[in-house]
Amino acid sequence: MSHNNISIFVPHKGCPNDCSFCNQRTISGQAVSATPEDVARAVNTAIEYGVDPKNTEIAFFGGSFTAIEREYMCSLLTAAKCFLDTHGFAGIRVSTRPDCIDKEVLEILKNYGVTAVELGAQSMDDEVLSANRRGHTADDVRKASKLIKEHDFELGLQMMTGLYKSDFQKDRYTAEEIIKLKPDTVRIYPTVVLKNTHLGYLQEIGEYKAPNAEESAPFCAELLQLFQQNDIKVIKLGLHSSETVESDMVGGAYHPAFRELCEGHIYLQKILKKLENKNKNYEYTVFVSKKALSKAKGQQKRNEKALKNQGFHCIIKGKENLEEFQIEVTESI
Repeated sequence: MSHNNISIFVPHKGCPNDCSFCNQRTISGQAVSATPEDVARAVNTAIEYGVDPKNTEIAFFGGSFTAIEREYMCSLLTAAKCFLDTHGFAGIRVSTRPDCIDKEVLEILKNYGVTAVELGAQSMDDEVLSANRRGHTADDVRKASKLIKEHDFELGLQMMTGLYKSDFQKDRYTAEEIIKLKPDTVRIYPTVVLKNTHLGYLQEIGEYKAPNAEESAPFCAELLQLFQQNDIKVIKLGLHSSETVESDMVGGAYHPAFRELCEGHIYLQKILKKLENKNKNYEYTVFVSKKALSKAKGQQKRNEKALKNQGFHCIIKGKENLEEFQIEVTESI
């Protein structure tokens, strides 16, 4: 059974910093913060559409939830908790900053039925954090993560790739440091440069250029596999698709199906590995899971074209009982 979130946004509420990349109106698609009535409306709508409460969390995203005015925070939590009590929803998920976590606020969250806390770590390199105006350090991430786990919350960590003053080596270090913290979930966001942000200004004056989607996908595919090898679930890869992001982006790694782009790259590398030392004079059938057939072929069949460009004559087909990223290669008859 798939897990669902009912996402409620509180853009910029509580944020003490104006981070280099941040334009929450664009990212969340709204400028007005949610009210308790909005929470009830969103959850009731989801119920009407048949969402399974037992596999659904009510999620507060978009700002620094634990830094917003306490009475307002508790009013939103009260509205959400009602549905935990009456409909059996799985819990409440909140997103916040690493420097806005302490024992007191975690105890409040626990009393309202919060089950998961996500931290916007973004980088574990202090120079990168400072250059992007984050206002916290890597040690703040470590300390907050420890507290969250000690209070028996599910820990989620969010990281970004391609930030100002960063590179793939520093981003790989961030992933490795996050793995040491043993989060339950991770979100990977390659940087998207938006209008009316500091990164947008830096790009305009030629000081910064973020990697695009094609440049970022192979590296993010590597990170995806790294987290999976360490039993950490990647619940988001790439900024979610929206009209406001598409209209306001001025650079970076936005793609409406970025995760599929990364997974397609993984399939291509695994297929090429299977074809190592094979005779290019033969034709081959590559079998993958039926569910993953489109990913294995690649968007616009780019993987099939890449194989052909490397001299391999292959047909990619779906097959029952194969796991994700499991590949079989046979000579075509």
